[in-house]
Amino acid sequence: MMTSRSNVPPESGTDDARTDRKRALENARRNVSSTLDRDSGTEIPSLKLAKEYLSLGGHRRPMIDDNITDVRQWDEDPPEAERFWKERVETLSKDKRKQVEDFLPTINTP
Repeated sequence: MMTSRSNVPPESGTDDARTDRKRALENARRNVSSTLDRDSGTEIPSLKLAKEYLSLGGHRRPMIDDNITDVRQWDEDPPEAERFWKERVETLSKDKRKQVEDFLPTINTP
């Protein structure tokens, strides 16, 4: 018997949701690593900030709907990532902060 995966995301508090978020974060970190491997040292500042935040174990993920970005945080960041976000990302202008947020894995990332 074959089972099919539902396209409906699990509720945010379920084990499935936590597993999905963990898998998405691992995929994003893998993508960041592969980008780092290909990077020739000419990356843009917002990408660099997003990579550094993720490398510190940051968990924030944007929800993008009709080009409106809302960053959410279901799991607490490690202290280093939280401090980095507050000191290096929250202090940016709205436009520059959105550029960093756009490089984070979204809640829709499989």
